[in-house]
Amino acid sequence: ETATFRDPEAPIWSAAAFAPAQVTGRWQQVAAFTASPGGCRGGAIAVAPAPGGFAIKGTLCLDGEARTVDALARPVGPGRLSVDGQADWWVLWVDSGYRTLAVGTPDGQFGFVLDRGAIPKDRLDAAAEIFAFNGYTSGRLQPF
Repeated sequence: ETATFRDPEAPIWSAAAFAPAQVTGRWQQVAAFTASPGGCRGGAIAVAPAPGGFAIKGTLCLDGEARTVDALARPVGPGRLSVDGQADWWVLWVDSGYRTLAVGTPDGQFGFVLDRGAIPKDRLDAAAEIFAFNGYTSGRLQPF
């Protein structure tokens, strides 16, 4: 059974001002929701423009398990990406400098934080607050 990290009855909002063109480049995974501590310790993805959207390649740690991502992500709404073979990624928050992304799913299958480098505590705290605001279970976000 797939773990659920958010209350499916809680409202969830994606970042309406999200500008997909600003996410190209390399991202380090710095935190993820997990049912129990341990497992993989983060991942990294590269995002590049591709016909119809963005190519995402790399590995993400989702609920303690390393998963290869090699998919096309297509914008399907404000802050919402349809990702081949996965639940839609909703960008719940991005900081003003496009250094940190908080990504979740309406069904709460997963949630993770990406950063351009080593994330400072204030941005990690802000991402955790955004997840809680969107119905995610506090205390399940594991920094790497």
